[in-house]
Amino acid sequence: MTQVPTTQLGDGLTVSAIGYGAMGLSDVYGPVEEAESLATLRHAVDRGVTLIDTADAYGEGGNERLVGRLLKERPGEVTVATKFGIVLGDEADNGRMSTRNDPDHVRAACEASLRRLGVDTIDLYYLHRRQLAVPVEETVGAMAELVRQGKVRHLGLSEVTADELRRAHGVHPIAAVQSEWSVWSRDVERAVVPAAVELGVGFVPYAPLGRGFLTGTLTDPAVLAGDWRAGLARFSGAAFDRNQAVVRAIQGIAAELRATPAQVALAWLRVRGRQFGLPVVPIPGTRRAARVDENIGSLDVALDAERMALLDELALGVVGGRSDNREDPDWVSDTREDPA
Repeated sequence: MTQVPTTQLGDGLTVSAIGYGAMGLSDVYGPVEEAESLATLRHAVDRGVTLIDTADAYGEGGNERLVGRLLKERPGEVTVATKFGIVLGDEADNGRMSTRNDPDHVRAACEASLRRLGVDTIDLYYLHRRQLAVPVEETVGAMAELVRQGKVRHLGLSEVTADELRRAHGVHPIAAVQSEWSVWSRDVERAVVPAAVELGVGFVPYAPLGRGFLTGTLTDPAVLAGDWRAGLARFSGAAFDRNQAVVRAIQGIAAELRATPAQVALAWLRVRGRQFGLPVVPIPGTRRAARVDENIGSLDVALDAERMALLDELALGVVGGRSDNREDPDWVSDTREDPA
């Protein structure tokens, strides 16, 4: 079996070269079985995956509690990353998500996450989404105070622009930026990735498999009935069918290499990171142990220049934007990034 190597992100943080995104172990993609979820987490750690990513918004805190069970069983084996900044609405506002970044919320959210995770210190603490009314310097200042108090080891930012990253890094070293980045979502390469390279910040791509689309397992929109992805532009109507062309191209390369589409998509990210001179640690999520093994197998997939060129062209044919919150156009960095 492949031995998972390590990668150093920013601020001296060393993690496994591939991480695990735990969001799917909550019910965002349908009902989940807790025993199977915990078994998958254990298997990931057994295989050498050390970076486990969660957030206080996943499962209304239940995701952190589940990861906390793993941490109790496997002390010292896991680098836990969690996030704050998304506030879940109630029935009065139809459950609409909003953001909160003020220092009081930073402190309260951290304390709540520490309790749910059952730890004294969070290894990597991310600002999940910006509240644009609060200066990023103010939010990161409060996060830096948590580091000084020993409650957090390293700081991260999710879905920030290049300018926001530079301003935050001026307050306290940032270990990692987490944003969507994959074969079909490449807007971060325009400004955020170069800024991360400039500042020595690592990159942790979420949704590296296009929320499952790039794996080739979603061939009929009917399978998404009741799934929140059905409301995303890329997964809806004619876009669903037209975007299958991206998948077919990845499948063709996978067949040539005797790999899976997921492995090719993850290998592409690894090569792109090398091309930029940037440490990249994707965090694919899955509910099944076999998929963990498949994702780790991507570390053995070699992509030559010709195949990389073919994959690089795919983003040009994607139909639909990547944002998962149409009610808030500032939800992802792409809509706030200066095109210049």
